[in-house]
Amino acid sequence: MRVVMFGYQTWGHRTLRALLDSEHDVVTVVTHPASDHAYEKIWSDSVADLADRHGVPVVLRNRPDDEELFRLLKDADPDLIVANNWRTWIPPRIFGLPRLGTLNIHDSLLPRYAGFSPLIWALINGEKEVGVTAHMMNDELDAGDIVVQRAVPVGPKDTATDLFHRTVDLIAPVTTEALALLASGRTEFTPQDRSLATFFHKRSEEDIRINWDWPAEALERLVRAQSAPYPAAFTFHRGRRLEILSAVVSKGRYGGTPGRIFYREGDGVVIVAGADARTGRNHGLALTRVRTGDGRELPAGEYFTSMGGYLTARP
Repeated sequence: MRVVMFGYQTWGHRTLRALLDSEHDVVTVVTHPASDHAYEKIWSDSVADLADRHGVPVVLRNRPDDEELFRLLKDADPDLIVANNWRTWIPPRIFGLPRLGTLNIHDSLLPRYAGFSPLIWALINGEKEVGVTAHMMNDELDAGDIVVQRAVPVGPKDTATDLFHRTVDLIAPVTTEALALLASGRTEFTPQDRSLATFFHKRSEEDIRINWDWPAEALERLVRAQSAPYPAAFTFHRGRRLEILSAVVSKGRYGGTPGRIFYREGDGVVIVAGADARTGRNHGLALTRVRTGDGRELPAGEYFTSMGGYLTARP
């Protein structure tokens, strides 16, 4: 098959690598220009550089909706477009152009976690598994029929970085299997149950600000979800930003006001958590390692020299 590839960052790079290793002919690659967005500088293997090394024509676009690109793609005469981590809307006249349509590779178990940063959102929400889905593109984002889907478990100590490495390794086999099914002439695939669909926005600074009204279990997952190289979850202590690099759910239950710096437990310092912390039924979040605004990393037990006072969402 003649294939056009739309993609960006390491997800797109892995997809293009799988296409180049396949029996199919990659005739054009469309990718985004480099970005300064914090999350787009992470896992940023270059799709353009890989295509260049293999002599595949590269087109740079932020949005794929101009006449020049449409004519170029029409002249390329693709049987299939394969997309992964394309960051903007692909219009119907583009995704419907190839004879077989457009196959999108998405790093979630659709129909749940459509949209952006699915691994981080899934980890925060306590999902037991994550994965990769290859589906046919239609008018609704991440909503087309499922061609291939593979899952991996989420462990109790996994970080978003762990899940990235586990799922990115699924891209090549999922892509290869989906291509084989399409090349065989199969056209009927599994419709998504739209009653189960969830759609998430891009993560931003506000999404990593700690809200001490959350239960400790959710806050512990937030810290793991924002593991390096992602921006760390943060709070404020005495008006200064404090990043939380590691934390565990406390063994004891602590009552009082959310955000209170309360008790030394093992190697951690327990912060009261949960909107109903006044009941005394909640576990706290035991901070174990922090980073100050000037970049110093140290054990929480060294940073908090005395108990009392509060951690807050704002200075």
